[in-house]
Amino acid sequence: MLSFSGSLKVFLAVEPCDMRRGHNGLLALVGEKLKEDFRTGALFVFTNRDRNRVS
Repeated sequence: MLSFSGSLKVFLAVEPCDMRRGHNGLLALVGEKLKEDFRTGALFVFTNRDRNRVS
């Protein structure tokens, strides 16, 4: 079980992502699609096309 503080921002990508991009590719999506800075300490959640995996 995970526990987070009440001030944690969570961003959920609504479009599925190609998980083959790896962590660096997903970090690039944070800036390109979500227009956010990954260094803020927020949590970014991505799903694959089948929506059976999250990263």
